[in-house]
Amino acid sequence: MKALGWWLMLVGLLRLASVWFGFFDIWALRLAVFSQTTMTEVHGRTFGVWTLLTCTLCFLCAFNLENKPLYLATFLSFIYAFGHFLTEYLIYHTMAIANLTTVGFFAGTSIIWMALEWNTQKKTNMKQW
Repeated sequence: MKALGWWLMLVGLLRLASVWFGFFDIWALRLAVFSQTTMTEVHGRTFGVWTLLTCTLCFLCAFNLENKPLYLATFLSFIYAFGHFLTEYLIYHTMAIANLTTVGFFAGTSIIWMALEWNTQKKTNMKQW
């Protein structure tokens, strides 16, 4: 497995922790992510499901880096997540800068790395689907 695949596995595992927080330890999610606002159990579970989907993309992409549609979906998930958290911080003021910095590190590193690796993966024959 390439280094990018290992990185995506790490990010996926870290995202699993957020899934756990969303479903079972909402207080940790409030503290670690949305510390500037109130958050209900429903918000936590919604965040957990969304994060589980992005976690799944990370794991699938890590083992299938040559699959361009999957690679693009995973890449876009990082852009969407970073955009979401950036608006939560800049517009809605529901996050502290320290929380945004943590999210930004993982999303930013992934976005840059995946962009740099975009054309280095061998192409997938679409008939394999």
